[in-house]
Amino acid sequence: MFDRTLQACRRIRYPHTTYLLDDTRDPRFRELAQRHGAVCLELLDVPGAKAGKINRALAVTNEAYILVLDPDHVPFPEFLDRVIGHFDDERVGFVQVSQAYYNQSRSFTAAGAAEQTYAFYGPGQMGLFGHGACVAIGANCTFRRAALESINGHGIGLAEDLVTAIRLHAAGWKSVYVPEVVSRGLVPEDLGSFYRQQLKWARGVYEVAFTELPRLGRTLGLRQRLSYLAIGTYYLFGVTTPLFLAIPYLFLWFGVQPAILPFAEFITVVTPVGLIGAAMYLVVQRWLCDRATERGIHWRGLALKIACWPVFLAGTLLAIVRANVPYIPTAKEAVRGRFVRLAWPQLVLIALYLVTLARVLTLRVFHTGEGSLELSVEAVWGMVAFATVPVLASFGALFAAWESRRPPATAPWDTIDVATIGGPGE
Repeated sequence: MFDRTLQACRRIRYPHTTYLLDDTRDPRFRELAQRHGAVCLELLDVPGAKAGKINRALAVTNEAYILVLDPDHVPFPEFLDRVIGHFDDERVGFVQVSQAYYNQSRSFTAAGAAEQTYAFYGPGQMGLFGHGACVAIGANCTFRRAALESINGHGIGLAEDLVTAIRLHAAGWKSVYVPEVVSRGLVPEDLGSFYRQQLKWARGVYEVAFTELPRLGRTLGLRQRLSYLAIGTYYLFGVTTPLFLAIPYLFLWFGVQPAILPFAEFITVVTPVGLIGAAMYLVVQRWLCDRATERGIHWRGLALKIACWPVFLAGTLLAIVRANVPYIPTAKEAVRGRFVRLAWPQLVLIALYLVTLARVLTLRVFHTGEGSLELSVEAVWGMVAFATVPVLASFGALFAAWESRRPPATAPWDTIDVATIGGPGE
């Protein structure tokens, strides 16, 4: 992986120096850096994880612009050509480009994880840029040194990129988003690694919402404040989903109704909303960064998002109690996982559904009069249908968990040919 990334960095056309930040004490990394014309910086026992190493590297280098790349991201030769010109505006503090992947076809989890990012890196970041609030991402972001120095270096935390972005915006720096694919990296290939990544992000984003936004809000523009607030609400999906999951079971077991509304009328009201939402999702795909490969229904991404609600809920609770979550880099290769450990929320939901369905059938066949059957048929079977939808969605997560038992035998970067990447075709 490092060999291909350093080889690709050497092929970047714009004059530059590549630094490999090494905290391993492994001499092979220095040899690898020398082979590809890079400078190896040994940064041993530096606190602050990735951001801490970036800050230490800033102290021993002097370049005016700093491109941050994760070791799995392979840059194209034209990367800096698409970026550097934006710094002609002295107010620009960082330039972020799109993020794309070369391993999304290797597993259900990888495909779903990639699908979840398409709308964000396309119309999402473009919209944030329009509000003066496009954010830095952990990789593929180029910073102005003076901007980082003005906020005492790269922010540290589980969402260090978001911390850095909000501090730079609060300090008056502008950000630019370039919706072009000029590198490709990795998404998690196994469900366990994906869950750990999402927990880290959930806790980190709440850290920004709870700590950075209240402290810096007064120096941000109104649209910037609203943008960061909206970003901070994404993981509330973990709070709302169990409430929606509980609605049909509260009715089918205890007769509790969230609203007095005939099921047919509910369908009449909800259907236009759903159709309009689906139409909007398809229309905004005009602004995806790589439409040829990214357009679609993205059902695997939706299945993984639904499966993640316990992870998001855990991140929310950890944020509320201000519990620390260790910074663990996302695995670059698939890790073997245990099916039951990964799939237990879905298995519990399916078991509850089957028990509930058996109870409903038993009550209606043996213990309910004909008149009551006729009066309750719409409400009961409407709620059964309501309970069925998330059960069907859970089979995506079950398949991902089952697939994670036997991860791919080859490394995702084995097929990368650095000599052929990039150029007009990309």
